[in-house]
Amino acid sequence: MKNLPQKTAALLLLMFALLLQGCGGPGFKHVSMDEAAKMMKADKNVVIVDVRTQEEYDKKHVLGAICVPIEDIRAEKLDKLPDKDKTLMLYCWTGRRSEDASALLVKQGYKKVYDFGGLVDWTGEVEGAEVGKK
Repeated sequence: MKNLPQKTAALLLLMFALLLQGCGGPGFKHVSMDEAAKMMKADKNVVIVDVRTQEEYDKKHVLGAICVPIEDIRAEKLDKLPDKDKTLMLYCWTGRRSEDASALLVKQGYKKVYDFGGLVDWTGEVEGAEVGKK
């Protein structure tokens, strides 16, 4: 019975850590493709950010997205993202780079960062040089 308060504290700490992990990481949130599409439709001020290379972006990207390659985010070249209070919706090809970029942006002071994964799974509108090609 002596150890009960210690066990309770340890359990609460573990629950808190799991809660943070379930939120998508420190400061950003993973959202589904459906959630992302709803957010984009509901708020026209959302900034959709493609973190792939310029060449990948030019081939095909989410309608209305801007290209800010993860290399630029790592180097803190963020002139296209001046407002740290804007809602940012990040994606890449499969979701790996967008997750890394989301964490980096939060560390750099951005407050509303959402990662919706990869273009490979996107069913919404796209544009680019390869759109419509067979």
